[in-house]
Amino acid sequence: MVQMGLLLSDVPKSVSPSQQFKDVLRIVEAAQANGFTYIAIGQHFLYGELRWLQPVPLLARLAAEVDHDVKLVTQIMIAPLYHPVMLAEEIATLDVVTEGRLIFGAGLGYRPEEFDYFGIPFKQRAGRFDESLELMKKLWTQDSVTHHGKYWQLEDVHPHLFPVQDPHPPIWIGAHAIPGVNRCAKYGDAYACPPETPMHEIAERHQIVMDGFAARGKEFTPQPLRRNCLVADTREEAIVEFARVAQGRYLTYVNKGLDVMADKDLENEFAKAVSGHAVIGTPDDVVATLTDYVEKLPVDPILLRPQWPTMDGDETIAAINRLGKDIVPAMLPLQARTTIDEAAYAVPQEA
Repeated sequence: MVQMGLLLSDVPKSVSPSQQFKDVLRIVEAAQANGFTYIAIGQHFLYGELRWLQPVPLLARLAAEVDHDVKLVTQIMIAPLYHPVMLAEEIATLDVVTEGRLIFGAGLGYRPEEFDYFGIPFKQRAGRFDESLELMKKLWTQDSVTHHGKYWQLEDVHPHLFPVQDPHPPIWIGAHAIPGVNRCAKYGDAYACPPETPMHEIAERHQIVMDGFAARGKEFTPQPLRRNCLVADTREEAIVEFARVAQGRYLTYVNKGLDVMADKDLENEFAKAVSGHAVIGTPDDVVATLTDYVEKLPVDPILLRPQWPTMDGDETIAAINRLGKDIVPAMLPLQARTTIDEAAYAVPQEA
């Protein structure tokens, strides 16, 4: 069985925070009704004209709103911006509050200004992230912790707060660059592949994670797959609608420093630019594309993004209902694989 998840979105600041939260509650209710069993939320700080509700307090509230089979995911938190003691206790508390339904998704961060806001050198983020992961695991699993690192020092401290899950919540590490994939292979439990990554690159990254897990003596299991998705009655309609709701957000990503799509012509050839990763089209198109991922890659769950800042709550719920009607029932019976099909490595030819 391949499980399905939902990626919540940021929204324009013109929407009040209280309305944003009310919409989130409606969206989560619709997601559950349509068979989604993972709810994920990202993170940014001082984000200008767009707003994220912060994941820890939001997911703590959502824990009381969702069924016991629904996982709650921080996807992703910018771990290097935190002191690892604070982050370890926040995440442990959230695991307690969610009754062991938490997945801790963390990443490096890509906006230098966010690090400036916190007074943390941007160039230190990789080293801080690695050391944070090492130290948090100690704080989650040891009765006494001594740590002499480059950034943090602890001498015989005694953690008072441990997660519900043993040994700790699953750690999903998100990364666009290969060093981040290597980080997941060394420290993580799963690699949360970015939505913009084409299949052949996913296969290469899964192999890195698989090899790293083998070196650790850790079992490799299916990995989460994030995809941007839109379903319409015709492929042409889906392409037009996806451009309407998502093109501006892609451009914002590039303008805010995420260079994964920087070499694509998002202004003039948007459909071509996103064709290698966005799952858009008729119900048959979308099911076929997602099924192809499942048949060639070790993926589970599949996390879909049906919401963009240009969409209000009603539009988002309509999109979720469409996915629940046309897509989710076709995906749930599929069986996830734990190996990579050779065909997944094939690089698509330019049209």
